[in-house]
Amino acid sequence: MVFNYFFQRLFPLCAFLLISVSAFAQEADIEAGKTLFRNNCASCHNKDMKSKMTGPALGGFQDRWADFPKEDLYSWVRNSQAMISAGHPRATELWNEWKPTVMNNFPNLTDADIDNVLAYIDAVYTGKEGGPAQAGGPVAQVAAEKPDNTMLYLAIFFVLALLALVLARIVANLDYLSKAQSGAEPPARKTMAEILTSKGVIGFAIFALVVLGGYFTVSKAIHLGRQQGYKPEQPIKFSHATHAGLHKIDCNYCHDGARRSKHSIIPAANTCMNCHKAIKKGSTYGTAEISKIFASIGFDPNTDKYIENYDQMPNDSIERIFKKWISDNMVSEKGSVNEGEMNKQWKGIVAALTSEDDNKIAGPIEWLRIHNLPDHVYFNHAQHVTVGKVECQTCHGKIEEMEVVGQYSTLSMGWCINCHRKTEVKFADNAYYDNYYEKYHEEIKNGSRSKVTVEDIGGLGCQKCHY
Repeated sequence: MVFNYFFQRLFPLCAFLLISVSAFAQEADIEAGKTLFRNNCASCHNKDMKSKMTGPALGGFQDRWADFPKEDLYSWVRNSQAMISAGHPRATELWNEWKPTVMNNFPNLTDADIDNVLAYIDAVYTGKEGGPAQAGGPVAQVAAEKPDNTMLYLAIFFVLALLALVLARIVANLDYLSKAQSGAEPPARKTMAEILTSKGVIGFAIFALVVLGGYFTVSKAIHLGRQQGYKPEQPIKFSHATHAGLHKIDCNYCHDGARRSKHSIIPAANTCMNCHKAIKKGSTYGTAEISKIFASIGFDPNTDKYIENYDQMPNDSIERIFKKWISDNMVSEKGSVNEGEMNKQWKGIVAALTSEDDNKIAGPIEWLRIHNLPDHVYFNHAQHVTVGKVECQTCHGKIEEMEVVGQYSTLSMGWCINCHRKTEVKFADNAYYDNYYEKYHEEIKNGSRSKVTVEDIGGLGCQKCHY
């Protein structure tokens, strides 16, 4: 009787809820495709799906593969060179257009994974997923709205809780019927409160909390540092477009650690002063931003001298120096002093160089870090910049066009691995590789090998990045 009631009344309800949950979860296919694209495809294919990059634009792939079975497209993604060797007409056409660039192989992608990627490509190409911030731009990011899974989690929790209560009630009723049929005195039926506080229910609740806690902990840990598009407001409005773009200042001049050490380093204010001791007013903000550098390092722009014992000078004395500097420039430019603007610039200096924990203006500029790899990852800038001769733009995008710097790449493990698979080692005229893998040097000389990739020299070894 109890089982009949369960299957006739409660089971259909639970089944309906589970089917609804499954249907809701299917909406995440494009989001899954977005993740796969970023981790596997974005290093070679433009994110706007309309412009060429290292590889072709992917938008409109349906038309180009319309004459072939979909399985051929799956095979192309998994092993393009095999299809080229087999003489597949579409594969051969692509190879003739893009050779000698070899597409990475993705043998581990399932049909469902490829379908998700293709759905994401089509959604971006047709504008259904939200277009890039700047079509074809170097830092264009797909502005996809993340789905809110709150209702999904609540529905799953409700279904599981309902099933737990039903099963607990069934067990109690079966126990009662068994005792009654055997002639023994049946135990008192448990109330709902007693069922909810029983060891079984409490154990299930603890198990669920552990599972959910573990899931969210791992999920957050995986996304550590993958803040693609992150553009924090810095204490000083520094324009890379002006410095690296307009004035062609080499990245390694300011970030000189990139060519000689693990870290690229944040430029110290004395590096800025190499130029700004002479250039005291900016082309966009006038004295407002450059004065922050002077106030940080203790340079008096009125006298062109560094201030002695500046770190011991009170803030009101510093205020007089820089308000004089600001007001003198206002008089020379406009013939009068704008008190409101002068006070605004001074407050900007104070806000940029002080904090709740330190109200001293003198001291280093506290730039906000943008790129941050996990502690268990080893990355050496010098190995890439000096030895590998990798351009800064490969990882950081066209920095010379950025007014505000943001994270361009995902910096995920998959992104780095794909780069190592396709990046060619520059053996020629590079003393670092003179005595390195002599076999490869010989193969290049006799023509049996056209290139050596980072993968070939052990660039995919776990210990290379996780030591």
